[in-house]
Amino acid sequence: MSTATITSKGQITIPVDVRNDLKVDAGDRVEFVQLAPGRYEVVAATSDVTDLKGMFGVAKKSVSIESMNTAIAQRGAASR
Repeated sequence: MSTATITSKGQITIPVDVRNDLKVDAGDRVEFVQLAPGRYEVVAATSDVTDLKGMFGVAKKSVSIESMNTAIAQRGAASR
């Protein structure tokens, strides 16, 4: 188990074995995800949004911006 000490400024140094496992380096971001009260998971937030491209395959049909805006407006009006 790896441990770290919190400084007076609230900072910690992530141990090298944890950084290597998370594949993070200087300047990378990490997220603290709350699993339960008092329990968190540290997750590397280094993926770029463009990495998601193609994740769901090719779209079955194209949708215009206008039709998206119309659907959003209708849904918003229906929820009132």
